[in-house]
Amino acid sequence: MRSTTTSLLLAAATLAAAVPLSACGGGSGGDPGTVKIAYQRSTDNKVRIMDDYLAGIKKEFERAHKGKKLKLVPVQASQADYYSKVQQMMRSPKTAPDVVREDTFLINSDIKAGYLRPLDDKLAGWRDWERFTPTAKAAARGEDGKTYGVPDGTDTRGLWFNKELFAKAGLPADWHPRTWRDVLAAARAVKEKVPGVTPLNVYTGKGPGEAATMQGFEMLLYGTGKDPLYDPAAKKWVAGGKGFRDALEFVRTVYAEKLGPDPSDALDPHVDARVATDWLPSGRLAIALDGNWLGKNWVPSGDKPWPAWTKVMGRTPFPTQDGAAPGAVSMSGGWTWSVSAKSRKADLAWQVIETLQTERNATEWTVRDGQIAVRDDVAKAPKYLSSTPGIDFFTGLVKYTHYRPALPVYPRVSSAIQEAMESVTTGDASVARAAGRYDDELKSIAGADGVTARER
Repeated sequence: MRSTTTSLLLAAATLAAAVPLSACGGGSGGDPGTVKIAYQRSTDNKVRIMDDYLAGIKKEFERAHKGKKLKLVPVQASQADYYSKVQQMMRSPKTAPDVVREDTFLINSDIKAGYLRPLDDKLAGWRDWERFTPTAKAAARGEDGKTYGVPDGTDTRGLWFNKELFAKAGLPADWHPRTWRDVLAAARAVKEKVPGVTPLNVYTGKGPGEAATMQGFEMLLYGTGKDPLYDPAAKKWVAGGKGFRDALEFVRTVYAEKLGPDPSDALDPHVDARVATDWLPSGRLAIALDGNWLGKNWVPSGDKPWPAWTKVMGRTPFPTQDGAAPGAVSMSGGWTWSVSAKSRKADLAWQVIETLQTERNATEWTVRDGQIAVRDDVAKAPKYLSSTPGIDFFTGLVKYTHYRPALPVYPRVSSAIQEAMESVTTGDASVARAAGRYDDELKSIAGADGVTARER
């Protein structure tokens, strides 16, 4: 899974205090003509996608800005360590980068800490900003209404299904479920007519971590009504009302009726890798509620080359609970290019972001990293549309997508959701009891005044 796990996020703040500044590279001080850009470098020394891309950006920027330099500051670290190291860097003008790659998930907490500069004054005169989708723009917006980054891509989620297994179950190759009931009906048909195959995988419980929350529960919850997890107008978390219980009931049904994997497999922390490189390619799983990136595993250079996947695997949107508008749901994450609040070269830093986000460069990055486009011109580019089979389908889900509440306490809320999911998956608690425990934990996290009991 591409999104951040809860455990990593909880660790970031703790790790930050322990990271020496010497590990983070230089800051934004010094040469007034040098702009420093910080980004995560993969811990796998064979993977240099971002490094290679930024090397080209450096050359382009320096050609266009005579006498100016762009200094790359790679932070080779795991995701949690990257967060903590960059946060450590941004505390001081001596060490702060000018431009930083920022996870949208952490924007509000970094704004609160005073690490990021609002970009509204720059965006007001930048015509390309009109090209970005409203949901991508919202992901880079702080609680104060200001925008703190320019997104460079996203991901989306939907239903993958095996058309060969569907044929054996008497299901159509152009399957398009309209409600949750339709999804469960298809899974039941597979169970009845195709023995030995797992009908449906929905990530659940503490083992898969944020995959369970985001790709499992929130894909359900956000199909039950508006703002079902956090009410931005009231600035309160929503207690486990009807929508929450209905989503838990769906999870309970999948595992109680043995439509999903055995709970011991479903709760395996590595279940996402098993789905992508074993269960789907081997024909042992009929339906997967999962992300756009699965196909990257099956190309010749992937972890599990599978030449037939483009013919075998179908894709369809995940429906809202009862088919209510807009009819489909997706969840998304993503990253932005932001400017450090302590940068002394904000104007030059913004010119770097403009270079990163020309149409040509934005297309190049989106294709290189297998991202989903957040600009309408990139989404129409032939190079993008021909980059990966099914990319047009997953790009089309952007209009249905939601982003997680980018608030400091979200990792704890996510953990509470995973607890509730696991308890109904294993049968340790009823839906009502699991929802009640969630409510108690939510009040502990946010305080009674930070929770609203309105039904969903």
